[in-house]
Amino acid sequence: MIQRLAGWAMRRAGLAVTLWLVALIVVTAGATLIGSAYKNTNSLPGTDSQRVIDIFREHQPQGATDSVQIVLYDESGLATSSTKTRIAGMLAKVGELPHVATVADPFTAKGSLSTDGKTAYATVDLDVAAADMPAEDVRTIIHKAQGIASDGLQVELGGDLVRSAEESAGGASEGAGILAALVILVFLFGSLLAASLPLLTAVFAVGGTLGLLVIASHVFTIPSYTAPVMMLVGFGVGIDYALLIFSRYRGELLKGADRAKAGRIALDTAGRSVLFAGCTVVIALLGLLALGLGSLQGLALGVTVTVLMTMLAAVSLLPALLTLFGKRIERSIRKHAAKSRRHPGDGWRKLATAVQRGPWVPLVLGTVALVALCLPALDLRLGFADASTDAPAKTSRKAYDLLADGFGPGFNGPLIVMSQGTPDAAKELNTLLAKDPGIAGVTPPQLLADGKVATMLAFPTSGPQDKETSDLVQRLRDKTLPSLADQTKATYLIGGSTAAADDFASAVSKRLPIFVLVVVGLSALLLMAVFRSLLIPLKAALLNLLSIGASLGVITLVFQHGWFGAQQGPIEAFVPVMIFAIVFGLSMDYEVFLVSRIHEEWRRTGDAMEAVREGLANTGSVITAAAAIMIVVFGAFLLSPDRMLNQFGLGLAVAVLLDALLIRCVIVPAVLRLMGARAWWLPRWLDRLLPVIALEREETADVVPAELVHS
Repeated sequence: MIQRLAGWAMRRAGLAVTLWLVALIVVTAGATLIGSAYKNTNSLPGTDSQRVIDIFREHQPQGATDSVQIVLYDESGLATSSTKTRIAGMLAKVGELPHVATVADPFTAKGSLSTDGKTAYATVDLDVAAADMPAEDVRTIIHKAQGIASDGLQVELGGDLVRSAEESAGGASEGAGILAALVILVFLFGSLLAASLPLLTAVFAVGGTLGLLVIASHVFTIPSYTAPVMMLVGFGVGIDYALLIFSRYRGELLKGADRAKAGRIALDTAGRSVLFAGCTVVIALLGLLALGLGSLQGLALGVTVTVLMTMLAAVSLLPALLTLFGKRIERSIRKHAAKSRRHPGDGWRKLATAVQRGPWVPLVLGTVALVALCLPALDLRLGFADASTDAPAKTSRKAYDLLADGFGPGFNGPLIVMSQGTPDAAKELNTLLAKDPGIAGVTPPQLLADGKVATMLAFPTSGPQDKETSDLVQRLRDKTLPSLADQTKATYLIGGSTAAADDFASAVSKRLPIFVLVVVGLSALLLMAVFRSLLIPLKAALLNLLSIGASLGVITLVFQHGWFGAQQGPIEAFVPVMIFAIVFGLSMDYEVFLVSRIHEEWRRTGDAMEAVREGLANTGSVITAAAAIMIVVFGAFLLSPDRMLNQFGLGLAVAVLLDALLIRCVIVPAVLRLMGARAWWLPRWLDRLLPVIALEREETADVVPAELVHS
């Protein structure tokens, strides 16, 4: 299949490039015309927090609308007549803006003025749901409200809509990553044209997928953060896949092959490895479906399509580009090689030889380092981002801090407590919550429209991101509410952001073993079928798990404990499972590329130590260059103002750094040296059961005697 597709692309290079270009233009134009319909949903069927939302929708037939908070602060107090007049005039103007239903008076609404009289808030109720509120109209509310901020009066705005309206349009981090990748490729190949081909292949793949994602958002539930995550993974994987094939093409040219033969060999070796590695990434991402978490399914779908598109571009668009620019690329490759004073791979042969002389030292030191980095992940705490983790300069963060100072730390994240039963049952619950030492205050029960359900807000004494608040939710659910329910025969539920984060973490922890089993098991079976080995897949799975644990440990230190000046807070609830899926798949990329070359040399020579040296010599520079590109692409997302993307970028960059430099180039050669020929052992009965998946050309296969493979 690869030969037919790539062969056609090379014979009809102009047509292949034209088809890709037309497809990109059509998809982009279609996406622009119909627009996106992203839906951010964190639904968790069966959990208490989700039941609160479902019951509210069921008993509130008019549908839910959203609101914005205008927070007012004056050190000298808000009670002066001039200040009240200014505030009243501003609120009247806000009330006339589009989609504003009502604006509460902070001086008459109960509980809207702090006890010291310095802080107050006005709730701006909208006539639409958050998904239907234009961001520009939210910005208009912000500008209109802050127009009176002067003479000591501070006006800030809070709420999820305000946070969304403040978000940057993005693009800077992606651009920085692509530029850095181009610099690395130019340094590697010594030619701007040669460096541009892997980059151009990735741009076509990611651009096409982005348009498809916008169109698919009208059919599937896809969250808005899928696009930046998709671009994060797409550019890293797309450049890498094209680079791996192009590097083999370059190597064959330098060995004396003509352009046609070099292209065939590259696609028939590195091309197979790319497709197989891409399949492991897809398996890892689709493993997220085993978790049954609706909020991740759209994200997994988007990133999966991205990987599939990069695979397709690597074996169809890249061969066409190599044909069109073959002569110029060959001249630049040979010219750059002639200037190089070193024989390709000498440094990596020396490294492999040094590791093979004393394999236990690098193996033990490397493993200890990885385990040490994994340890902080044991303390990892999941949550959902709120305004407390926004940049201090944002108005949403300032509003959060003013409310916390004026009304208490728990004011920004109240627990939504729901009672299904008699009105007396709701009153008893209200009285009990008011006496709880972990609750600073509770609002009176409010009946929903049909009078069958009562809700109240309980304000914890701790902040929404604090561990004490999670402990409070757990205690209320496990002890306080069940005991009261036995007496009143009513049903009590707790919802809200903290409760939802706890429910998400609980759901992930319960289903994580299934997820890990599916991803690791299927990937190991694929590796076993390809390399006809029992130990290679086990080694790959263990080392991949170590690199993932180490990356999560680094994220915990930086974002949870505040290392390097990062804002302290919990890790985004879905980041660890996404990092697991993506990193496990990407780790398999380097595993397949390195071990397939080692396996090729092993089957050609039958010398296990020589196979490791030559395999690393032929792939070491490519793996480090590919890793460097991924690191700069992923690391560039630390420039993004979005905390979630910061966590993704850092986690993926650290995992790739450790995997490519420490694991693939040091630990794997040490392990293979200790295993020797046993690394390629497979029981005869298992060999007969497994399908044959060839990553090597026929002329390199079946050189090693069968007794070495099965003995």
